[in-house]
Amino acid sequence: MELDLTVNSKRRYANFVKRVSESTVVWGLKSEDGWCVCESNKYEQTVAMLFWSDEAYAKQCAVEGWSHYKSASIPLEEFMDNWLYGMNDDDLLVGVNWNAKLIGLEVEPYDLLTELEDLLEKQ
Repeated sequence: MELDLTVNSKRRYANFVKRVSESTVVWGLKSEDGWCVCESNKYEQTVAMLFWSDEAYAKQCAVEGWSHYKSASIPLEEFMDNWLYGMNDDDLLVGVNWNAKLIGLEVEPYDLLTELEDLLEKQ
């Protein structure tokens, strides 16, 4: 079971990188109080900020305790130039394409930035 979760999380991460590099849009969940964050599944006293490659993926997580969040788009260039640097400065992790059970990979912001830059350079 644990292996399946890891494999699926890695697949969703790869899908995130591919899809946002093509669409040039990143999706998050936002409420009147701000953007959606979640306690890390991996590290104690660490917060992950969650983002998705598609609006539909974001919306499927806006249920139950998160039903007050609405999907909101961020241009990829802004996400790369501002958000990832800011998250790094704030010691936040990036959770990408988490599923409705809030399971997914958590990565360092600079690691995601490097991967996106490399892929965009190849396109």
